[in-house]
Amino acid sequence: MKSITTRQFSVLADCGKIYQFMLDIYERDWRNGVPAPFFEYAFSSFAYWMDITYSFKNRIWEDNGKIVAFCFYESPMTDIYFSLKPGYEELASEMIAYADRHMPIKEGKRQLVLFGGQEALMKAAMQQGYCQVWQTTDMQFDFEEALDYPLPEGFHFVNPEEFDIDKGNKCCWKGFDHEQSEGPWDHQYEQAGYLLQVAPHATSELAVAIADEEGEYVCYAGMWWTPENKLAYMEPLCTIPEYRNRGLASAALSELYRRTKKLGATHMTGGENEFYKKIGYKPAVKWTYWAVPT
Repeated sequence: MKSITTRQFSVLADCGKIYQFMLDIYERDWRNGVPAPFFEYAFSSFAYWMDITYSFKNRIWEDNGKIVAFCFYESPMTDIYFSLKPGYEELASEMIAYADRHMPIKEGKRQLVLFGGQEALMKAAMQQGYCQVWQTTDMQFDFEEALDYPLPEGFHFVNPEEFDIDKGNKCCWKGFDHEQSEGPWDHQYEQAGYLLQVAPHATSELAVAIADEEGEYVCYAGMWWTPENKLAYMEPLCTIPEYRNRGLASAALSELYRRTKKLGATHMTGGENEFYKKIGYKPAVKWTYWAVPT
């Protein structure tokens, strides 16, 4: 017999519990909510990527003390996500109502992020007055296929034991075009890189860094190997501007494929960019965005 209780999320007490909950309900199309590394990645890099000031607003539903549902924000804090265990769809209306009343809102705006397959939550959102305003599809690479793009001449993979985190941080700063808006690299937000390295379930030893002949890092692909779900969760991926369109990202993902396939991975995440389709990724995760009409 179900005995549902609710409580607010606690940073110190609940991160590990939420990680396990997300592992338990994971499906490749994210029909039950995001994979566990999604939440931990955002939370671990909060000094740069995400503001956890309002994390007390995140809410947990439990059945006899076991987590069965979770409502939380990521970045921006007005993007609200829902993880819901199959068999507890009756909680959908309560979850949407809670989000509408209590989750962060800025300048009168908030949007719900729902994935294909979350029909109960979508129905509840419509009943609450929300309408779908946008959708997109992320791609995944199925390891039944082979990913084998060569490393271009003049570049080399950095030995994981010799990885220099300062060079990695600099590569990501340039690779995500921060120089254009925030100036040259001067160790800005370097704490984010260090925090990601020591996250509870980080597998930074599997990440791929590519260097040029002078030893400068020009491409980086992170990896959060999740053996419970046979998931190679790739995050982040970047190439510094002057080295783009040379096949470096394809080579980096190919190396991630090799490193994780031998560990038992069956699929690897990507994004919506056409680049992923070109190298063999297939559509897998439908994102839909919902807002109240103004």
